[in-house]
Amino acid sequence: MKEETGRKPAEEENPRIDFPDPHHFRDLLGQHDEHLKIIQRSLGVKLQVRGTSIEVEGDHVEAELAGKVLKQLYGLLEKNYPVYGSDVDYAVRILSGDRRANLQDIFLDTIYISSHKRTITPKSVAQKAYIDAIRRHDIVFGIGPAGTGKTYLAMAMAVAELMKNNYVRIILTRPAVEAGEKLGFLPGDLAEKVNPYLRPLYDALHDMVDFDRARKLVERGTIEVAPLAFMRGRTLNDSFVILDEAQNTTPEQMKMFLTRLGYGSKAVITGDVTQIDLPAGKPSGLKEAWRILTHVEGIRFVTFTERDVARHRLVQEIISAYERAENPDGAGN
Repeated sequence: MKEETGRKPAEEENPRIDFPDPHHFRDLLGQHDEHLKIIQRSLGVKLQVRGTSIEVEGDHVEAELAGKVLKQLYGLLEKNYPVYGSDVDYAVRILSGDRRANLQDIFLDTIYISSHKRTITPKSVAQKAYIDAIRRHDIVFGIGPAGTGKTYLAMAMAVAELMKNNYVRIILTRPAVEAGEKLGFLPGDLAEKVNPYLRPLYDALHDMVDFDRARKLVERGTIEVAPLAFMRGRTLNDSFVILDEAQNTTPEQMKMFLTRLGYGSKAVITGDVTQIDLPAGKPSGLKEAWRILTHVEGIRFVTFTERDVARHRLVQEIISAYERAENPDGAGN
């Protein structure tokens, strides 16, 4: 007996997902179906809109993943979370890496609402683990490539905790090491000389707190932005301390910094061990701390990869390409 050729067997039918609320459904599609285009481009599937339903065509595994992404994004919209194109991109990355991940656990974990009324939340599984680690531990290391939100999220946590009066002050510091270019003798007084090194910290701060308020907090000493050398000899009590660009500390500087921590304080240390700007032959304090302190109770290390990059999607590809070029045999650092 001949099989019917006009119709696919039931198990091969394209999955069709129904979304009951027309308003949320429009937001799910995005302007000019932008959100659907991101999913199609990322997963190589075809999404057909039928009323308030979406039919998914393509490879079974990728089609199932696309359906999962759509359902979970719709769930966020039902919780009144505004979904943007970048969120769709993050959602695809998260669920591609872990099909069991729950986007609501990650995206609805509000850390802080910035001066621009933007809600700051984690955007990857690693970012969520990092935020949870900062909440639970007094010393946390965030290690991974640029653009993974290590410093930005630590800053958001610090400002949020300061506003709740859980800490008396925030201290932001980084080593004054030139990134591959000789700047020579900078003009001006001491503050003017070190400011170029600290500019990224000020930029992140001003994204959280409006300029005038940030200036007043800095003037009062409630927020201190200083080069790492200024930490020597101090005891930092009741402070939320962030050490940025920690890969450029020497082992002596790292030990000095970690032993400054006083009562009621928390320290977050961030860095990228693939971007060390120390002179040739000088060991990195971050790499040494990672080796020595990994098993110390109360200290937590969280690592990020290119999958956690929260910048333009090409940044993720650039990091991967450089890693392949530097490790053609797939060997580690």
